[in-house]
Amino acid sequence: MSNPAAQNVVPSSTGGPYGGQPQSAGGSGGSSAPVATSGGNNPPSAQNLNQIVTDYLKKKGFTKTEAVFRQETAYLGPDGRPARRDDDPGPRRYLKAFLLLKTWIENNLDIYKFELRKLLWPVFIYSYLELVSQGYTDDARDLLDTLRPNFEAVHQDTLALLSTVTLPQHVNENPTTRRYRENRYRIPLNQSLSGNLFHFLEREADEGGSTVTYILQTNCIVETSTRGPIEPYSFEAIYRRALNLDLEDIDVQEGIPGVFTGVSNRDVLDTSAKLKLGPLPMEPELRDDVRAELEDEDQRHPPADGRPTLVEEFDKRIKREESADAPSRADLPLPPSRARDVVMEMQKVRENRDRFQIEGRTGGIGIPVSACMFTFHNTLGSVSCMEFSNDHQLVAVGTMDSYIRVWSLDGKPLKTSLENEKDLKVNNRKLIGHSGPVYGISFSDSIANLNRNIYGDTDEKKPDTSTKLLLSCSADGQVRLWSLDVWACLCIYKAHDGPIFRVLWGPHGHYFATAGWDKTIRVFSQDHASAQRLMVGHDTSISALAWHPNGTYVFSASDEMDKSIRMWSIITGNCVRIFTGHAHYISALQCAHNGRILASADAGGNIFLWDIDKGTRIKRCRGHGKGGIPSLSFSAESNVLVSGGLDGTVRIWDIELPADPNKTNPLAGGTGQPGPQADGTAGDTIAVGGSSDGRSITVGGQAAQAPGTSASGGGVGVGTGVGGSGKKKAKEVQVTPDQISAFATKKTPVMKVQFTRMNLVVAGGCYDPER
Repeated sequence: MSNPAAQNVVPSSTGGPYGGQPQSAGGSGGSSAPVATSGGNNPPSAQNLNQIVTDYLKKKGFTKTEAVFRQETAYLGPDGRPARRDDDPGPRRYLKAFLLLKTWIENNLDIYKFELRKLLWPVFIYSYLELVSQGYTDDARDLLDTLRPNFEAVHQDTLALLSTVTLPQHVNENPTTRRYRENRYRIPLNQSLSGNLFHFLEREADEGGSTVTYILQTNCIVETSTRGPIEPYSFEAIYRRALNLDLEDIDVQEGIPGVFTGVSNRDVLDTSAKLKLGPLPMEPELRDDVRAELEDEDQRHPPADGRPTLVEEFDKRIKREESADAPSRADLPLPPSRARDVVMEMQKVRENRDRFQIEGRTGGIGIPVSACMFTFHNTLGSVSCMEFSNDHQLVAVGTMDSYIRVWSLDGKPLKTSLENEKDLKVNNRKLIGHSGPVYGISFSDSIANLNRNIYGDTDEKKPDTSTKLLLSCSADGQVRLWSLDVWACLCIYKAHDGPIFRVLWGPHGHYFATAGWDKTIRVFSQDHASAQRLMVGHDTSISALAWHPNGTYVFSASDEMDKSIRMWSIITGNCVRIFTGHAHYISALQCAHNGRILASADAGGNIFLWDIDKGTRIKRCRGHGKGGIPSLSFSAESNVLVSGGLDGTVRIWDIELPADPNKTNPLAGGTGQPGPQADGTAGDTIAVGGSSDGRSITVGGQAAQAPGTSASGGGVGVGTGVGGSGKKKAKEVQVTPDQISAFATKKTPVMKVQFTRMNLVVAGGCYDPER
């Protein structure tokens, strides 16, 4: 009976099932297997031996080891050794590894991308040198040609040099490549980033991660630091640059000695990104319709001698829109134009032609600008914000009592579309809905209407060009869209975490921007409840907001701690410029109509003018007292700026005149005293200006009066800016010579100033008897 059992040992072990093999009396099954398998003098095959080991690991419970062993022995060559797998590209593994790393970096969080991109250049250049050193000339050339676009902007010279390094001896002969081979490339990384990096490379080892790990371990030194992530417009980078602090040691040692290694932390405030600051081209169909209607207007009402026709004025605008740096119409999707848009564009062309001209350098003297001041009484300090409609038919204020009140500036009854209110004759309305103080309001675009219906005797109703919508934001974290036809809330936008401090319609309508306590700027489209863009980067809450005239950029300013101004691309959501220099709370922003100059004001009474393209400061205008400058506005030509301050003055500034502190301003007498005061009903100023040809332009009239609130009018004072004597002298401040004129109120802090399209100034504020 023993002989048959002994004969069965050899076939069972040869077949592979180690568990079915009986144990001998002299030892365990594991030790008898090789002996039994060998049988005679023939050694076991590699496949059988691998099966024996697999079964043994499985029997002993080493499941993870068994899985790794099975994976490693899945591909064997004829000699029993691991063969090259079909998915292992050999020399092409370097390209595969680079693309794996690049994809992971681009899909990472934005705040980490700048720091992680430092890995790409050393991985690329050492991959190239490895291929050349191993004799893979064709693969090295293919790697260079494929990845060249990633480094062309920064490493153009080095790439040209690498194209000449094609043989192994070239690597050792060329001084630059020899430095790369003899020195290890230093890469500073945030501690959390380095951990995430190597965890990713280990997880994707079979997909190219092992190749990247090999390059970093062999040729690089990844130095970890405990500081926060570095990104182009991080608060830390801005802070260090503003104080001219030296680089940290870890940044000084980045790369290898004697070789330019590209953009480092010292270059994070780069302002070389190309901007498109030209006007947004008009929709082709709208342009053709407007031109046809303007031709009809010119035939009906020919211009006076010496004045251009409306078509000629329109052609000048179209030519400006064809500039090389203008954004594409496709960059900013907008709804199709309507009949209302045709009428509005026609009127804008007319007003641009007939406006009060302010041409050339004013030399600090120039043409006096007229201003109309509206004063609101009995507000008891409850008004938090103020806004005029663009057709200057309406004014609205937001209050700390959570409501909004809207008046007609001429005192006429407000329009309504409600049937039950057709006979209601009121010149003010109250909008109730917010549950916290209202911090910001914004009217949609509007303009004075044509005197006739361009559609003639057809059934088409005459398009209404008055303002139809009002936006408001509040401490309750809501943005509300109000209809000025039915005087009700149409929609509520909820996105911010905490109070919202600013809301502003875009220059073309449809889009609006919001900013708040949560340090973010969000861009909404009118027909979507959620934000279309989210811009993050400020270190503290947002205090001011402004749009670029072409609608593809938005500016934001941060308060107290950050004190920086950032320019964001609406198309990409990225920060493209940053402006630093303010030492006080930034209270107002305004971009010039030409799209080239940005004005900012702070609580210290300073106005800074910035070159947007270069990202540099042009000059500082001084003249306002401390307390803040809530509002700024540019003239149509972008060469004059008006500012309204809480010191109770409206001041006009020459943009083109350099602010030389060594010169004295003959207009202000160097004393900083405000201009003459008028004895109107509220003690405020309505200024009178004149033109160069002797025409006198006067703005006056009675403003809206409503229960608890009124606007002053009737008093007249000439705003020449000559120092005048009031009952109470302002605290002396230095006045820069670029101030053209200063209009003073007696006891009214100015909350809002606005240049009309006709180059007249409208201002508003709340009377404060305690001043």
